[in-house]
Amino acid sequence: MASLVAIVVAHDSADVLPACLAALAGEHVPAIVVDNASRDASASVAEAAGAQVIRNARNEGYGRANNRGVRAAETAKHVLVVNPDVVLRPGTVDALLDAARTWPDAGLIAPRLVEPDGRFFFQARSLLAPYLTNPAGRLALPQGDACAPFLSGACLMMPRALFLDLGGFDENIFLFYEDDDLCRRVADSGRALIHVHRAEALHGRGRSSAPEPGRVFRARWHQAWSRAYVSRKYGLPDPSLAVLGANLPKALLSGLVLRRAGLERYGGSAAGALAFLRGRTALAREGLTG
Repeated sequence: MASLVAIVVAHDSADVLPACLAALAGEHVPAIVVDNASRDASASVAEAAGAQVIRNARNEGYGRANNRGVRAAETAKHVLVVNPDVVLRPGTVDALLDAARTWPDAGLIAPRLVEPDGRFFFQARSLLAPYLTNPAGRLALPQGDACAPFLSGACLMMPRALFLDLGGFDENIFLFYEDDDLCRRVADSGRALIHVHRAEALHGRGRSSAPEPGRVFRARWHQAWSRAYVSRKYGLPDPSLAVLGANLPKALLSGLVLRRAGLERYGGSAAGALAFLRGRTALAREGLTG
């Protein structure tokens, strides 16, 4: 049984995949690339790098594609979910596997994420972790390994059997909050979420996919819809009316002054919130049936 297999979901990611896959190969980690109907050379780039490639006929979304990759990693004890714009630093995989041996009951293990400007990404709270005593999200960066309320889906390691037992990522979500949701279910199962400080991954935030028209509107739509969905799932107040009220006037004003960036940003958020209130699903928006 392979100790670790990486799952990389690509969508128009040809520019960033070579560095991501080269780093995984340098750490001796086999990769499965799930290509979400890329319009560029993502699939062929992945094949040239020696990765196993699964080609989706259409963009299935982040969670659904990762689930397909994990199911295909039949020989793996652990799976490493990695965004295509993430580059593992040398020694990262050994540090993650050492942590898994040190804390065998941990559910999720993740490296320290370093942003392009050199900042260390650490989210001190999660919408779905109200049971923790840091509701304001006061930031105190860990200086060593630590339990965390949230680990970013940009790069995280998990026992494959546990991932499958918990149902993987929630496939009702197309994009956003699927990692918050998984973290919550891992915590609810009694497992810890471990930040491994000496494991380091460089994250080119926002560079996973090439730019495309309407991308901002679409992203904001899904962000608003997914936040409402996970809030309802865990019995939290529905934020949709507040999101609609805050964003619709700004979208209308942006339209009046012909400010396209504002119209996409605020209009997308308003449209996603309204869609949730009207009972429309994220999968229906993307033409997916389930």
